[in-house]
Amino acid sequence: MTEITPLRSALPATQGGATAETAATAEALPHNIEAEQQLLGAILTNNDVYDRISSLVKAEHFYDPVHARIFEIAAARIQKNALASPVTLKAFLEDDPGLKELGGPAYLARLAGAAISAFAARDYAQMLYDLAVRRELIALGRDISAKAAKVDVASEPKEQIVEAEQRLYKLGEQGVAERGFQSFLKAVTDAVNVANAAYQRDGGLAGISTGLTDLDRKLGGLHPSDLLILAGRPSMGKTSLATNIAFNIAKAYRRGRLPDGSEGAVEGGVVGFYSLEMSAEQLAARILSEASEVPSEQIRRGDMTEAEFRRFVDAAKSLEACPLYIDDTPALPISQVAARARRLKRTHGLDVLMVDYLQLLKGSSKESRVQEVSEITQGLKAIAKELNIPVVALSQLSRQVESREDKRPQLSDLRESGSIEQDADVVMFVYRDEYYKEREKPGDHELEKMASWQAIMEQVHGKAEVIIGKQRHGPIGSVELSFEGRFTRFGNLVKPWQDGERF
Repeated sequence: MTEITPLRSALPATQGGATAETAATAEALPHNIEAEQQLLGAILTNNDVYDRISSLVKAEHFYDPVHARIFEIAAARIQKNALASPVTLKAFLEDDPGLKELGGPAYLARLAGAAISAFAARDYAQMLYDLAVRRELIALGRDISAKAAKVDVASEPKEQIVEAEQRLYKLGEQGVAERGFQSFLKAVTDAVNVANAAYQRDGGLAGISTGLTDLDRKLGGLHPSDLLILAGRPSMGKTSLATNIAFNIAKAYRRGRLPDGSEGAVEGGVVGFYSLEMSAEQLAARILSEASEVPSEQIRRGDMTEAEFRRFVDAAKSLEACPLYIDDTPALPISQVAARARRLKRTHGLDVLMVDYLQLLKGSSKESRVQEVSEITQGLKAIAKELNIPVVALSQLSRQVESREDKRPQLSDLRESGSIEQDADVVMFVYRDEYYKEREKPGDHELEKMASWQAIMEQVHGKAEVIIGKQRHGPIGSVELSFEGRFTRFGNLVKPWQDGERF
């Protein structure tokens, strides 16, 4: 194999007047010129190599600017199904001053002559990417240091921290190889593995259990990469049902070894909860009300007996280790939701994400509210797929529900955008007939009507429905649950024929 003559120091050209110190600093930046030469040589002798490394390495990852230009032109030709070789690239780089310094077009022939075998190309590409990330980290560190040293009224330290954090996590998310096409054999194998995990799991659930038996039977649990919309009119109990499910999942969390050999949640899971409407303290009070069976309004007023307060404190102690993380930042942009979810997954793990509620998030689109909501739902679905977790987003319903005689919600009632219905894998509606029937109470003098109303109220009291209006991977229909308004708690409803069964 022909050896390539070592390059000049291969530094990017410095501006006139640059000090020796600047040059020395640049020299110290991590790089590997030989690896760049070997990779370019492999691409120029076998264009198929480009397809293996294109998802990982871009022109900007090359340290030497001449190498970056060679890669860029070669990539452009290969993408057009044209040949990229020393001969074809010569025409494009003949007048390149950087290449002239290295010996002109003859340098391209020397690259091809010293090429490595194609199988090692991926390793060289990974090395170049890692070195490029190191250089970016050094540049980011210097930038943070320089900004912090410059005392400026317009640049608050807190803002600098947020900006640095955003840049750091953006850098952390780069270089994730695109998945591209995969063979049907691999897809079938993955499907069989999922089915096998469901078969082995007690209860036959393929997803994470919500803790509500009948809802689990209908949904098969909460599935990874699914976007589930939980919608309802105000006072139907959307937030209550979401907090109940989140609490059930976090309470059941048990870590262990998964079938693929990795560590993770074998039961329950780590829950992230974006509470854009209520504060973290209010949300925690709701969960504690359910766990301690002390009415939430009594907790707010402090109107508790000693026994109730002791129960409340004991519940708080038993739940302090629950892996439930609450973010109550108002009006979060969808990009921040994604960044914070990734961060939580990296630091503590993340198995389920809850958003209360969808219409309170912000999108970047300024054209119309419909487009903004569309961007938000697409963003939530992207988070579900990227992090491979179920995302449960709450949604408001339009007022047209109230104008109908039958108040049960439908898909057409979803507010502000049809994209909610399109992007979601599951759409569920919370409906409590008791709420509407309470408001139809006749006057005390109307004895017949009062007797009829009381009979209806007895039937609907303490009951709620979750109507599944759309489900990509299963049946639609209605699930009956119990609802205890005092503790804002949904539970399993024991049917008459199930008396004596253990739930």
